[in-house]
Amino acid sequence: MKVCIPIEGTMVSQHFGHTPEFLIVTIEDGKAVSRKVEKSPGHEPGLLPKLMASWGVTHVITGGLGRRALDMFEERNIRVISGVSGTADEALESFLGGKLVAGENMCDH
Repeated sequence: MKVCIPIEGTMVSQHFGHTPEFLIVTIEDGKAVSRKVEKSPGHEPGLLPKLMASWGVTHVITGGLGRRALDMFEERNIRVISGVSGTADEALESFLGGKLVAGENMCDH
């Protein structure tokens, strides 16, 4: 499993498409085995879901994203958990513990 968390510093970004960086975490047997930060290529409609799929991402944890992006992730069988706030480490820990709950999508388009 591979999880992508858009980040601004240590915090979960509230707008997936405008984040400066992505934290990519590989998970095996319920544990994070590798972490890598990738720079965002910038906002271009449709680009990021394709890029995440090429990286092997299976889950996205974010504050918010637009409906079109959400649909494109679903088409690629990438599960999106939106409405998440706090630090990326807190979100990842909650996800690994099965306690991460989606909230209100923080993006309104």
